[in-house]
Amino acid sequence: MSLAACSETFCLTAEDASDDSAVFLAGPGELRLSEIIAALSRALDLTEGQPEGHAIRSALIGMRIGRDLQLSAADRSALFYALLLKDLGCSSNAAKMAWLFSADDRVIKRDLKLVDWTKMTAKASFALSHIAPGAGPMQKVMTLAAMAREGEAGAAKLVETRCERGAELARTLGLPEASAVAIRSLDEQWNGRGHPSGIRGEEIPLLSRILNLAQTVEVFLTTQGLDAALEVAASRRGQWFDPTLVDVLLATRNDIPFWQAVALAGSSSRGNGIFDENWEPDDLAIYVDQDRVDRIANGFAQVVDAKSPWTFQHSSGVAEIAAGMSQMMGHSPARIRDIRRAGLLHDLGKLGVSNSILDKPGKPTDEEFAEIRKHPEYSESILNRVPIFQRLADVASAHHERLDGRGYHRRMPGQTIPLEARILAVADVYEALTAKRPYRDAMPHEKVMQIMNRDAGTGLCPECLSALMQWLDRTSFTSRVAVQLEAIERLHNSL
Repeated sequence: MSLAACSETFCLTAEDASDDSAVFLAGPGELRLSEIIAALSRALDLTEGQPEGHAIRSALIGMRIGRDLQLSAADRSALFYALLLKDLGCSSNAAKMAWLFSADDRVIKRDLKLVDWTKMTAKASFALSHIAPGAGPMQKVMTLAAMAREGEAGAAKLVETRCERGAELARTLGLPEASAVAIRSLDEQWNGRGHPSGIRGEEIPLLSRILNLAQTVEVFLTTQGLDAALEVAASRRGQWFDPTLVDVLLATRNDIPFWQAVALAGSSSRGNGIFDENWEPDDLAIYVDQDRVDRIANGFAQVVDAKSPWTFQHSSGVAEIAAGMSQMMGHSPARIRDIRRAGLLHDLGKLGVSNSILDKPGKPTDEEFAEIRKHPEYSESILNRVPIFQRLADVASAHHERLDGRGYHRRMPGQTIPLEARILAVADVYEALTAKRPYRDAMPHEKVMQIMNRDAGTGLCPECLSALMQWLDRTSFTSRVAVQLEAIERLHNSL
């Protein structure tokens, strides 16, 4: 297949490629950051094992509390972003969570939100019902013993890892400092028994107190209904939650239209309710430009890569390789930028795959591989909800397609696979094979190229392979094995 033939399926027009602003469906400066964040928050819902729209519904509840408290516009703006991105650091403790419980980290994270983990009996019951599902008595005992060795300090460290990372990424995205501070103290409790710092009462930032209440109410609302959600808030008044905030929340009980809107929120492509009543102050709205879009793509790539030490910096590596290949093929700066963004976001859907599968030392079972195969579809669904990334959705989600039509998730034949997706496929394979995996060591460059060349024409586009080799000859790109091994060692030292 010639390069010209590959180019027939190029997903951008020549006009697009020559116009750097064409990556926007709205013009630069016309699209709110909050619209992008609201859509991408669904990726965080996946990681937390929550139903789609969890962050959006939490935001509606939290913003209603903030409005009724008559918070300043600046505080409401910071609260808005903190609510949508409260789980920004959630992937950073997923591997440890899966190891501790010998279970699906998403299930653990989901069910833990329904438990009063400050009570010993509740913690014990939760542990016994969730550790090593399907395992024999001996393995369950060993898992429980390992968990007991972690103790309260281990639990605090898990929360600290997530909250610190979330605050750090909020700053990376350029959000208000108050948003980062709110995320950092998300799991503190009014009575001082929360994590990670154990601060109490009004020592806890007000926005953090709202986040904690809003997310808890949302979880119980979704699983058990409004009465149960408000009852949990009332029963934890003065313990988990600020009494004043609970009183403000309970005063909304009879506002049925509001709660109906909350229940429906998160079901549409644009958030369905998050912008209906102008919850974000207009005069403090943040609008995106090209550089901020890049920061968002980089930020969420870090969320993806933090999920497993075995894929640490994989997304950034794929983006670098793919952009280099695109440059070798003579593409315009706008086209290269789009391909880099697609590389950064191609594995967004892996946030919906359990670490018990991603970090498994042996070969995945058929059932486990079926779960892995879902991640491109997840990526496509999330990116299609983001106006500026819609054009990348087909490309990013096709990185496991093959020219012979035997790839996934669409099993697209070669002539229908966009050139950008073919570039990503080559970059993805090269980066993955040169990195260490739980079931094999990293491969040297020569062996990797032998494997990839054997797949040329059936799985991988030959012209893209040629572009890869040209770029490797001209660059100092090195495998990320050293930094990856450091991440693996850090995880093992914490176990």
